[in-house]
Amino acid sequence: MTDPLRPMGSKPRLYEQVLDRLRSYAAEGGLGAGDRLPPERDLAARLGVSRASVKQAIVVLEVQGLVEVRHGGGTYLLRDTLDAEPVEQLVDRRRRLPDVLDAREALETKLAELAAERRTDEDVAAMDSALAHMRAEITVGGHGVEGDRLFHAAVTAAGHSTILAEFMRSIADQITESRHESLRQPGRPTRSLTQHRAIFDAIVAQQPGRAAAAMRRHVQTVARVRLLDWDPEDSERQGT
Repeated sequence: MTDPLRPMGSKPRLYEQVLDRLRSYAAEGGLGAGDRLPPERDLAARLGVSRASVKQAIVVLEVQGLVEVRHGGGTYLLRDTLDAEPVEQLVDRRRRLPDVLDAREALETKLAELAAERRTDEDVAAMDSALAHMRAEITVGGHGVEGDRLFHAAVTAAGHSTILAEFMRSIADQITESRHESLRQPGRPTRSLTQHRAIFDAIVAQQPGRAAAAMRRHVQTVARVRLLDWDPEDSERQGT
């Protein structure tokens, strides 16, 4: 049995120290989006750590959408910085994300169904405007976050259910987290926009079953994020 009063470590986990070094390396070297990091083998040798520690640091950066690991092709920056959020915050978000996604699937699937039954011309116009907003954001290189928010808000409004809308408001902050987590996945903004269009078309056509199915597929796609593939406990074992 582990002693709960065992001595506490005073130093950060080794892979977190690697993260700090990589952040400094990118900043001091003027690296930006599209630039490549040295191979893991070289980083491990230069930092005097194991490749496992370097790999865990790279995984954390990948989970946060800061780098893209191309199999056999190296690791590339996706942004002009490697400023990562604290690992503890990442762990907390990973812990609560599955529950948030379950709630979104239950609530938003029903709201899409109701929207197909109850939508008004004003509701249709609001959803169409949100799609246009998201498309414009993506066209200029953005993730479409605001357009995504506007679209889901418009679908919620079109459901004309006071109670369900209140439930959605009660988890608004958690939904925002899941939105950012999903839309920073490579290629996800364009895919989400396409799925939004499918939901919109079903609602306009007043086909409740089709709208619900389209929303369910969409939220299940939102649930496929790199963060949920990351095992913090494995990081503890390999990157200490």
